[in-house]
Amino acid sequence: MTERVPTGRDGYVSQESLTLTVGCEFGLDSVQPAGAVLQVAPLLTVGVSVNAERWDTRARHHTYLDQYGNRCERFELERGASRISYEAEVRLVAPADVIEPGAREVAVQSLPDEVMNFIMPSRFCLPDELGHEAWQRFGDLAPGWSRVQTIVDYVHGHLEFVPGSSNPWTTAADAYRAGQGVCRDFAHLAITFCRALNIPARYVFGYIPAIDVPLPAEPMDFAAWFEAYLGGRWHTFDARNNRPRIGRVIVGRGRDAVDVALITSFGPLTMTGFEVRAEQPSAGVAQ
Repeated sequence: MTERVPTGRDGYVSQESLTLTVGCEFGLDSVQPAGAVLQVAPLLTVGVSVNAERWDTRARHHTYLDQYGNRCERFELERGASRISYEAEVRLVAPADVIEPGAREVAVQSLPDEVMNFIMPSRFCLPDELGHEAWQRFGDLAPGWSRVQTIVDYVHGHLEFVPGSSNPWTTAADAYRAGQGVCRDFAHLAITFCRALNIPARYVFGYIPAIDVPLPAEPMDFAAWFEAYLGGRWHTFDARNNRPRIGRVIVGRGRDAVDVALITSFGPLTMTGFEVRAEQPSAGVAQ
């Protein structure tokens, strides 16, 4: 299967199905036994298959699915140092972002019941607090794909990407006023503006390999983007990168970063090491 992927406003490239190796490694330390939930395994959805995967750790753990169908790994960590490593080989049938400029907004009264949650305020996305700004800046624009893209363009230009500039409590409103943030802040702010205009939007978290783009200056990390509900289905938008990408591997979706947290700890945990990988494999992953 081949997807049509615009590169900028004009032109496109084609990309066949793609196999990637994705994974991460954590060093953790605790002064007492602790529990933790990690969300790093690819979401099993249409067009995505995991050919092989493995966890490498001495800690006891098991998998469960949360209310959004995201794969969560629950750990029992002993006192002292712990190491957790995860790796998977993933095949994407349609690896390229799809652009549909003709996609239209759906009137609130016509939205499916299961989508309504994604126009409501959530922990980090505050359409009630930034509603005035949203309607003032974007309310007069033609509804549809172009309005969402204008929101993305604005957020991409308004926020400066500064590693470490936000903390686990930073909301979309905080980032908007500070004018800086990390990828999750870009996603939260764009989601907030969309929801203020009654466009359902949900947070997405996962891996993005550096395919057909310049290598970033900073080490590879997990990425956050969002999906907007247009024309009766969900579409990918990325306020941080603001360009079509190839090879997004979704780990999870939710209202905001609360629902798709990289690591949630129950007890004091200190991260002593962290590494993320997302690349085309040179060899298979052993199970």
